[in-house]
Amino acid sequence: MGLNMDFAAVSTVSLVFLVLIPLAFTAGPLTGHSVLRVWPAGEKQVTLLQELLSMRKSLDIWKGPSCATCPVDIRLTPFEYDDVTSSLKENNFKVETMISDIQHVLDSQRRDLKYKPKAAVFDYSKYHTLDEINAWTMNITNVYDSMTSVFNVTKSYEGRSLMGFKISTPSPFARSAFWIEGGIHAREWISPATVIYMVGQMLDRYKIDPDITTLVDSFEWYILPVTNPDGYAYTWQSDKTRLWRKTRSKHGLCYGVDPNRNWDIEWSKSGASKDPCSDTYCGPKAFSEVEVKGVSDFLRNISGLKGFIDFHSYSQLWMSPWGYTKKLPKDFKQQDEGSAAAVDALQKVFGTKYEHGTIANIIYTASGSSADWTYGKIGVKYSYGVELRDTGKYGFLLPADQIIPSGQETLQALIGLAAYIKDNS
Repeated sequence: MGLNMDFAAVSTVSLVFLVLIPLAFTAGPLTGHSVLRVWPAGEKQVTLLQELLSMRKSLDIWKGPSCATCPVDIRLTPFEYDDVTSSLKENNFKVETMISDIQHVLDSQRRDLKYKPKAAVFDYSKYHTLDEINAWTMNITNVYDSMTSVFNVTKSYEGRSLMGFKISTPSPFARSAFWIEGGIHAREWISPATVIYMVGQMLDRYKIDPDITTLVDSFEWYILPVTNPDGYAYTWQSDKTRLWRKTRSKHGLCYGVDPNRNWDIEWSKSGASKDPCSDTYCGPKAFSEVEVKGVSDFLRNISGLKGFIDFHSYSQLWMSPWGYTKKLPKDFKQQDEGSAAAVDALQKVFGTKYEHGTIANIIYTASGSSADWTYGKIGVKYSYGVELRDTGKYGFLLPADQIIPSGQETLQALIGLAAYIKDNS
């Protein structure tokens, strides 16, 4: 009887392991990963938080310290969670879990990606792969061949094209130019999706919607949907790579450079890392990344460039230079008035609130950024970095059902900004 009971016990234990092992293998790579929001209370706590984070270089900082009371978002593995949260609470930080299981959010997003229309139809309400975006670029420029033309900025580190297109309508006089780019940070999918929706509307509703017609006719438009194609393609490979931020160049044992710290202005100073494994690694030298150097060369050759926007996510911020210092540039008043015109128009659509100001003053210091370079090096007064939806509920994993609302409100912001720039060039 005793032997039978022991055998039954062993059998039960074995059965448990047989059940648990398959479950372990079907769990995603980010199962149990969470996003913790930390609320500092004053400058002393900000300094303390910066010190605590600097001791844990492996942490994925989604939103860094920016002001005395601004929240900080950190992605934590299950192994880090208890230790980090305990340390923060011991130092009297207020903490809140924004995302309890990143894998659950990813699973929902992946399920949504499976349901796509036929190849001939481009669904603006879905996220798309790089190949799908490039195919859309070729298709829409063929449909509107009288007012669009494709350009290739350069080849990426891994040999992909940085493919964009120009929108230009007939005019008896020379017009100023406006550059819009998305996807410089790979994991920020809402950025290319919003850019694509906006320019799709600019073409589809030209001569139908008077505001859009005025917008299109006001400038020569240069659109680059995905500025970091290698990184963006990498985020589509698996759940494990979905949160990749950088380029894919090789640096020792680590990969990638933050392409928004690699521009040749105040390079490798505040807000950038010299550690090749860091998400904010500035590179071995300014313009080390072929993508960044290619875009800078292309921008230099655009005649009459008056407007520049580099779209990011997340935080709902409309930002102007400088990023490398909290000192205000000489053109700040007009730059910020342009930001105000944009966010006021944006808020009227769905009530979404954006803050505006300089990069360093409302988010964090960041040297070697695109907006600083276009303003400081080639004189584009109205240069902006924009952080799109949301404010942290989903962070970099914004659901696809927010693409079109984001595009609709941001398009109105662009209409407001373009009108301001045209009147204040």
